[in-house]
Amino acid sequence: MARSIRTGYYVREGVSSIFTHGFMSFASVFIIVACLLIMGSFSLLAVNVNSIIGEFEDENIILAYVQETMTVEQARALEGQIEALPNVRSAHFTSREEAMESFISKYEDKSRFDNLDASVLRHRFAIYVDDVAVMAQTQSDISNISGIAQVNANLLIARGFVILRNVVSGVSIVLVAILLIISLFIMSNTIKLATFERREEIAIMKMVGATNSFIRWPFAFEGFILGLLGSLFAFLAQWGIYIAVSEAIVNGGFGAEGFLHTIPFSHIAIPLFVVFVAIGFGVGIIGSNTAIQKYLKV
Repeated sequence: MARSIRTGYYVREGVSSIFTHGFMSFASVFIIVACLLIMGSFSLLAVNVNSIIGEFEDENIILAYVQETMTVEQARALEGQIEALPNVRSAHFTSREEAMESFISKYEDKSRFDNLDASVLRHRFAIYVDDVAVMAQTQSDISNISGIAQVNANLLIARGFVILRNVVSGVSIVLVAILLIISLFIMSNTIKLATFERREEIAIMKMVGATNSFIRWPFAFEGFILGLLGSLFAFLAQWGIYIAVSEAIVNGGFGAEGFLHTIPFSHIAIPLFVVFVAIGFGVGIIGSNTAIQKYLKV
């Protein structure tokens, strides 16, 4: 019973302090929102860039041509061997007749190909890999399969994708880490400024015998509430900005059928919300506790 009464006191004092120091409370929430938006926007940009790169990687396939002497049945039988190789996600077989039909369908005047026999082409496999970083090794493994005459893989483009993916990932991690450190520093100091105004109040409470935990808990609840408010406002703002940017990309002709598109917000909303709330809580509570630490030594 006593504990619940004390908890109620802590909550009331924390909420009361927010309204008593309205300007500094507003400043704390604003800083939390601004910093979370900066980190969130850059993180979402990196996530979408990596998604686009991943889709381009998926389209970078390996073409394996079967020996001319093999029948359709013999050629199809190689599919299991190819898909059993490491790094091979799937292999799709195309007969020479299907390849010929696909080739002719690209032209309006099909009569020019009337005398062209499908035997000039080869049966082939379109092979999709899991990781383009080891595409060269996969190409070598496919070439070693008996019945495969030739393997074509665009290793130059694959290496380009690997370099781009590594650069984007590395830069994203470094910049987000720097922004997180800066954000923690700014938000903690903002809360310290709010606490500075209450140094005399803390000193009086210490003089009348209040324990450190009794003094600290209202500040902890205050930081908790400010962090929660900041994270919620930041999430809603991030949601609106993300939707606006996504619609601008589609309306500008880059999305939909274009090469640029964004991940649906519903796919990333929950992880983003969890991260925002965790950072908001952490910064609010840690900032408020570190801010009053030196005043508790009175």
